[in-house]
Amino acid sequence: MAGMTSTARPYLNRRLAEFGTTIFAEMSALATATGAINLGQGFPDTDGPEEIREAAVRALRDGRGNQYPPGPGVPELRHAITAHQQRRYGLAYDPDTEVLVTAGATEAIAAALLALVEPGDEVVALEPYYDSYAASIAMAGGRRVPVTLRPAEGRFRLDLDELRAAVTDRTRLLLINTPHNPTGTVLTHEELAAIAELAVERDLLVVTDEVYEHLVFDDAEHLPLAGFPGMRDRTVTIGSAGKTFSFTGWKVGWVTAAPALVSAVRSAKQYLTYVSAGPFQYAVAEALALPDSYFDGFRRDMLARRDILATGLAEAGFGVFRPAGTYFITTDIRPLGEKDGFAFCRALPERAGVVAIPNAVFYDDREAGAPFVRFAFCKKPEILQEATDRLRRMA
Repeated sequence: MAGMTSTARPYLNRRLAEFGTTIFAEMSALATATGAINLGQGFPDTDGPEEIREAAVRALRDGRGNQYPPGPGVPELRHAITAHQQRRYGLAYDPDTEVLVTAGATEAIAAALLALVEPGDEVVALEPYYDSYAASIAMAGGRRVPVTLRPAEGRFRLDLDELRAAVTDRTRLLLINTPHNPTGTVLTHEELAAIAELAVERDLLVVTDEVYEHLVFDDAEHLPLAGFPGMRDRTVTIGSAGKTFSFTGWKVGWVTAAPALVSAVRSAKQYLTYVSAGPFQYAVAEALALPDSYFDGFRRDMLARRDILATGLAEAGFGVFRPAGTYFITTDIRPLGEKDGFAFCRALPERAGVVAIPNAVFYDDREAGAPFVRFAFCKKPEILQEATDRLRRMA
């Protein structure tokens, strides 16, 4: 055809060839097309605290952040991040040299891996993993080495012997996520201590995604890996405002780490978005300074929503892994006579008017993840109740 060019080489960089449109886009489009309740993508259906939204409006009106903010982030937010880490966990960071504000946690993950991984380096990641992990490792030219969390006694567990066996002389870093998306597992003190010992013994860097730090339930406790012996100077900790304050569209995340690590990550980050979310940074600074009563209330509210969805899913016949953290529930569809999560989720909007996500997209070993399906409970209680009523009717 006139005007068209031909090439023997595909347009898409071969490192990204295995990654198409995300499953979240596909399932959200299905929700829109069918009018189904979307329990797939993890975004709340209500905004966060009114005073924080007003703080963003005030920043806009006062002209704070409407132009490029400083590369590392506005000083108010960097100081708020370090105050939060000190108050919650006893971790001291320098706001001028050990904090970097990013365009959400997704950019923080990408910038960290692009900065710290070279072609041929191995990155050990807990499987199932958030989908951007695999893409970011690929863009950096690294090789991902999954260590699979396996279901046992009602939760997904890390096999520490399997983790040790995965580390080779080519391993550059460990990519850890706790509280863990999508399984809802919160790594224990014993598991984190073993990870820390392994990292020190093998001189590994660790990137730890802790964006659900304030969403832990029952007897679970979030423990930052950077607080373990030998980890302060080898750990890049990633946090985010979106999950904690229910303003996911603001895309305000951050990195805390030793100066040399922050400098490395910033070198990559500056060529991704350069800077972002200027006025929202001022609002998030105020959000992080909210009293403990906010964080406690937020957790209680999400716990109640978890229990509505978990109970409804169990009554509908799903095998339910009640999460210790995050706002996702992983279920087993085999008790329903199903075994293919992809087929199940693609049919579910028409069958029941509900959208979920097949966990297999988070696995290299698609068979290991095939029977598992993830639902999000960060929705209004009445929406969760309606969704579970629909699923019970389907069953």
